[in-house]
Amino acid sequence: MYNFNYQKATSRDDAISARSSADDGSYLAGGMTLIPTLKQRLAKPSDVIDLAAIDDLAGITDDGGAITIGAMTTHAAVANSDVVASKIPALAALAGHIGDPQVRNRGTIGGSIANNDPAADYPAGCVGLNATIITNKREISADDFFTDLFETVLEDGELITAVSFPVADKAAYAKFPNPASRYAIVGVMVAQTGGETRAAVTGASQSGVYRAADIEAALGDGLDAAAAKAVKVSADGLNSDIHASAEYRAHLISIMASRAATAAG
Repeated sequence: MYNFNYQKATSRDDAISARSSADDGSYLAGGMTLIPTLKQRLAKPSDVIDLAAIDDLAGITDDGGAITIGAMTTHAAVANSDVVASKIPALAALAGHIGDPQVRNRGTIGGSIANNDPAADYPAGCVGLNATIITNKREISADDFFTDLFETVLEDGELITAVSFPVADKAAYAKFPNPASRYAIVGVMVAQTGGETRAAVTGASQSGVYRAADIEAALGDGLDAAAAKAVKVSADGLNSDIHASAEYRAHLISIMASRAATAAG
């Protein structure tokens, strides 16, 4: 680990100011990714700005037709929230199966989506549920937010403050997890909101989370699980590694979509 300046921000303005005045600063949310990266000397920020003391970045609000989750809200808080469980149970279930208890009690929704790991669960949740990512500068549709592996549209120093999820009519998330890390080898969020059917896939593509148009077409208005299972997904552009081949991931996409559709229905 290289030397860096540690700063504990006490407000959003304090964090943004510290980041803008640093030569090469990084925000620290839960630290589930940044700390291991620092330990392995894969990153060398001049400053690390800790967001943990900013109270108004955490919390869950019921807005009627949507729920808003503060960026510093932990996975455990989302999983155990009565509001999330009653309004979008699929999101509570997704959060409850991220990593292990230690990760769930430290990791945050803002940190997860800002990092945009290609096997993370929250990107699929955001895209599948048609969420809006709120920053200190703007509001961004989840469809536009995630751009490539570990890449988003966030500008230098831009701070995620919350994520807003419309309440879905039906939704469920199914994943085939890596048995050690619990990251998704393939995960699929299926959701139907206001007559629109969406299926977002994580863990499979070389470019990260994406919407599976062929799965969405097969699901249709009735979330047809059998039709989704019958879709022959191409292995082109899918990851192939020691955990699963591209062909196996292609097979898993239709299976996980079918399971999610069954659960949602």
